[in-house]
Amino acid sequence: MLVVQKYGGSSVADAGRIRRVARRVAGVRDGGNDVVVVVSAMGDTTDDLVQLVGEVSDNPPGREIDVILSTGEQVSIALLTMALKDLGKKAVSLTGVQAGILTDSAHTRARILKIDTARIEKELKDGNIVVVAGFQGVDAQGDITTLGRGGSDTTAVALAAAMRADLCEIYTDVEGVYTADPRVVPGARKLEAVSYEEMLELANLGAVVLHPRSVELAMQYGIPLHVRSSFNNYPGTVIKEVESVEKALVVTGVAYDLNVAKIGVFNVFDKPGIAYRLFKVLAGEKINVDMIVQSSMRDGKNDISFTCARGDLKKALEVVERLHGELGADGYNGDDGVAKVSIVGAGMVSNPGVAATMFEALAENNVNIEMISTSEIKVSCIINKDDAVKAVRVLHKKFNLAEEPGLDG
Repeated sequence: MLVVQKYGGSSVADAGRIRRVARRVAGVRDGGNDVVVVVSAMGDTTDDLVQLVGEVSDNPPGREIDVILSTGEQVSIALLTMALKDLGKKAVSLTGVQAGILTDSAHTRARILKIDTARIEKELKDGNIVVVAGFQGVDAQGDITTLGRGGSDTTAVALAAAMRADLCEIYTDVEGVYTADPRVVPGARKLEAVSYEEMLELANLGAVVLHPRSVELAMQYGIPLHVRSSFNNYPGTVIKEVESVEKALVVTGVAYDLNVAKIGVFNVFDKPGIAYRLFKVLAGEKINVDMIVQSSMRDGKNDISFTCARGDLKKALEVVERLHGELGADGYNGDDGVAKVSIVGAGMVSNPGVAATMFEALAENNVNIEMISTSEIKVSCIINKDDAVKAVRVLHKKFNLAEEPGLDG
């Protein structure tokens, strides 16, 4: 059996934790399995390197950022390989380049194009545990690239897909996926299984257990993921295509995101091409827009509101200022004092009234809703960020998420 494991930065934060990971990996190898291990940088190493870059340069080129950020994972793979050898195991460390991870050339946010698995397969055939640097690859020019935050998750899943692994385990500092952030909701319950679609929504909406791109890849290739803690041996949460009988739980979880800003553009022309013009320019500035709401027309005009990341607020407002005459707008504003709170559940599609129940819970607790966005399996609301924690708690309680569901939901 081929097992791919990924260990995050907290799992390899110091020498003792690296030795603990080595013992866990060695145990899997002793079970007769081939093992490929993907490792993140130790602890806060990547953050420290980013800070160092900022201290040296106000406008660092992406290529050089990737060169320095990729060193964090190289330290981890070498140390873990040494620890495995001390346990008497054959092991070899491979950088993203050596592992054949080929990407595009979008430095600091590259996407994996293909993986040449020949080197990894050779090392496995020679009896080695293969320890691969997560978060990095190489482009067609031979330059080192990095995959952006959460890139080690993506590396692990991409390797599992390319090598048709039997199991992909994601080890982190939490025991699995919960109905809400247990730091905010002490009664949050660990889920035994979550569908790909639900996990993708939760990941996009603020749950930080898995990176969305890794979930997309797992869903595309049908690879079950097992999210577990590296600090104990308890079973975690399996992300897979959940059978319909398991979708009886209407709401699976509550997520929140504080990295949100809201922009309102008032009284723009109500005619074809206006929204296209605004959002085309925003996209050209690499500003990712999330929720969009357009009001009903009045006197040939309407309002457009949208959200973006807080760090993009200033740049987005500059775009709106530049275009407001062309749009016919007579004003605009921006607000970074907001948060997004969301409920997610595959059972929503066949259960009317879920959104109304969510709005009722927020109203009962004097939480004002500023924007609403829905899909078949999620409802998201923009609220004042000071109400975010309260909103998560009341929604978790309203939908009885601390209780184990029966098959009748």
